[in-house]
Amino acid sequence: MLRIVRFAVIVPVLALMGCAAGDPLDEELPPMGDFRLAHNIVVADNMQQVPPSRNATPEEWEEILVAEIDRRFGGYEGDRLYHIGIAVDGYSLAPPGIPIVLSPRSVLVLSVNIWDDALGRKLHEEPEQIIVFEGASPETLLVGSGIARNRNEQMQVLARNAARRVQLFMLENPEWFNISDAEAAEALGNVEALAEAAEEAAAIEEAAEEAADEAASGN
Repeated sequence: MLRIVRFAVIVPVLALMGCAAGDPLDEELPPMGDFRLAHNIVVADNMQQVPPSRNATPEEWEEILVAEIDRRFGGYEGDRLYHIGIAVDGYSLAPPGIPIVLSPRSVLVLSVNIWDDALGRKLHEEPEQIIVFEGASPETLLVGSGIARNRNEQMQVLARNAARRVQLFMLENPEWFNISDAEAAEALGNVEALAEAAEEAAAIEEAAEEAADEAASGN
């Protein structure tokens, strides 16, 4: 009976995640005012690996993050040049685990700086630390990311989620880019919702398991 109850709770969650999960590059990108990407620099020399984790080199992280930042921000054609600088602080790429019982999640930790080219300076005093989660898809919910995705797929998902999180940080400071208050508020809400939908799978999984346990205890 317990297995039946768990299945009944998880099925609608899978359906929800199947709808929410999507390629970030298919999103309608929000307005960014004066923004035009100039330099896109990623360094990973001092990153730390957080076990348990698959291995990835600094060069691999630099390449994939530069590519995803370019793909997300390269289409903006504002009148002012800005630089995005990213340092990879740490990462964990989930290795294969025991489905359901042990299915670690992948995570990426970054320090982000935004520079105004005309001013010749950074727009904020301290680097913005961003923690990015891999999230899940219907297949990873049941068997875990380490089994359903290979290392390169995990890195790409994290890099795409990271690019979205960088944009979210930028939209939280619309005055840097001369974005109107109305446009900034709408864009911020849209991007934040997309970021949460892409990364909250672990929380959904926990909620499903708790609901299943409660339903089972009531029978």
